Amino acid sequence: MNVTLKLISSQVLQSGIKPHSTASVKIFQNLLFCQSINNQIRLYAAEAVARKAFSRQKPHINIGTIGHVDHGKTTLTAAITKVLSEKGGSKFKDYADIDNAPEERARGITINASHVEYETDTRHYGHIDCPGHADYIKNMITGAAQMDGAILVVAATDGQMPQTREHLLLANQIGVKNLCVFINKADMVDDKEIMDLVEMEIRELLTEYGYDGDNTPVIGGSALCALEGKKPELGVQKIQELLAAVDSHIPLPKRDLDKPFLMPVEDSFSISGRGTVITGSIERGIVKKGDELELVGHSNVPIKTVATGLEMFHKSLEQGQAGDNLGALVRGLKREDVKRGMVLCAPGTVKAYTKCKAQVYILKKEEGGRHKPFVSNYTPQMYVRTGDVAATITLDAGKEFVMPGEDASFSLTLMHPTPLEKGLRFTMREGSKTVGTGVITEVIE
Repeated sequence: MNVTLKLISSQVLQSGIKPHSTASVKIFQNLLFCQSINNQIRLYAAEAVARKAFSRQKPHINIGTIGHVDHGKTTLTAAITKVLSEKGGSKFKDYADIDNAPEERARGITINASHVEYETDTRHYGHIDCPGHADYIKNMITGAAQMDGAILVVAATDGQMPQTREHLLLANQIGVKNLCVFINKADMVDDKEIMDLVEMEIRELLTEYGYDGDNTPVIGGSALCALEGKKPELGVQKIQELLAAVDSHIPLPKRDLDKPFLMPVEDSFSISGRGTVITGSIERGIVKKGDELELVGHSNVPIKTVATGLEMFHKSLEQGQAGDNLGALVRGLKREDVKRGMVLCAPGTVKAYTKCKAQVYILKKEEGGRHKPFVSNYTPQMYVRTGDVAATITLDAGKEFVMPGEDASFSLTLMHPTPLEKGLRFTMREGSKTVGTGVITEVIE
């Protein structure tokens, strides 16, 4: 920028015009249109907005908070960032920063899954704060689909509640196999026996849903105390204990780096003058700036694009890899072209289908599933990766109906083309109920 100012100054002095005259202003305006000066200004602006590069000094892992509405998931997320910010391992984000939509703040509940980052001594975490309210279970599924592990939050004042059970069920079905438990609001319970009873119930529930109820770490404390700097024995110390448990109990996942790049679309937004940003968690492979990509889903024809920029938690990346929470700036796409449930992938590696076969377990009434059997043409909602689509069931020849509690094989016809592949897991829901969980055994057309 100094070069620009010197050039302008010399032009004015050479002309013999007084620096503050109208003529000198005109020279200044004319010079601004010179290509060389425009380049200087653009260079200066680019340097000013350059992003800090993301550092991979520690292994990255995605975890999240799950549990019933109002049990303190977002408060705990804020408390974790506060405790770690005092050690330099995080930027503190308060409740309002995490519940960032106006409707969320007004109602005091999380609607969409929110993302924050922090670091312990040994790991870098991407933390997903999942909605607990039953109306937003779809968004919880999107958040949980990106997790390597989870923190189940249960209020000591309530114990287990409907969404506690549903979140555990969904997390297990989606593939979240490791978790820790935080019994929150311990400052509001005077009787230690109540805390012990809640812990015992939670351990039994974990076992019921396929987790290791005996050995899962369970920590009781108060996220609010940690956030407000009160009662350190229930606040800060318990948050530190929880983080130590997460570090030791939730294993580092094996990342699939050798397969072609694939990222399920979670969200998208536009940057004026630059293009569209697609966000999600990379399922497999590696992507680099300048790579040609395809957006697959909702149509039989993939949309071609190019990754012109990559970011993770507002820090620039030269390449993204499996497990990263990526923001990819892409060329030639409008925001309305991008829908949740699509995938961004390496060209020619993924196809969208409308028909497949699957092996599905149908939940019993006692597991929160259907009360009655179903027949062909039953059409539940199929949740796969970050999307959902209506899917009509056709039972195999000779099969008249499927009972709750049964393991069944049948065909599914999807309402619109969806990226599918053999071995992909999915969940079936009907209204507010999870009715089945399955795996795709064959893609047809």
